[in-house]
Amino acid sequence: MVSMGHEMAAGMAAPTGEAARPGFAVGAPGGSVREFPAVWAVLEQVADPEIPVLGIVDLGIVRHVRQGGDGVLHVGLTPTYSGCPATEAIRASVRSALDTAGFADAVIEEVLSPPWSSDWLSARGRQRLLQFGIAPPTHTVGSVRGLWRAAATVACPRCGSGNTERISEFGSTPCKAHHRCRACGEPFDAFKCI
Repeated sequence: MVSMGHEMAAGMAAPTGEAARPGFAVGAPGGSVREFPAVWAVLEQVADPEIPVLGIVDLGIVRHVRQGGDGVLHVGLTPTYSGCPATEAIRASVRSALDTAGFADAVIEEVLSPPWSSDWLSARGRQRLLQFGIAPPTHTVGSVRGLWRAAATVACPRCGSGNTERISEFGSTPCKAHHRCRACGEPFDAFKCI
């Protein structure tokens, strides 16, 4: 099932700020959909298959957990980008985790609007990337053209030096670029700012 998001269907502008972050639903009373703590606890345990130190909640791809008018639980997932090879593996992992935890009737929805942004990575997720040796994103790129422009300085996750260079636009996965630190000589991946 593909959902464009109820806020878009109603003709409203895409959410911004806190309302755009995962764990919040625009139009929900109080904004918070953390009223299903058992489901969120299950989702917290689902790891990104490409970056296993990062869970899907910290990655920011869980858009909502809510109960529909029919009483059925709905879990909304947003792909990080169109064509991400991990999307189906994540969906299968979520399905398996929900089934195992007793939420077999839950509907998993693909939410395409608003599109995912690296801004949705949680502070904990950014810290985990850094500890794992991956430079977290530092800024947002407002357009596709911005992806090809000169990148801001990427600090080395090992020594903290800003004296780094991009070696390849693509690292171990398409969502990361490969860099090298000129100070300590170590290669590292940097999560792209999207």
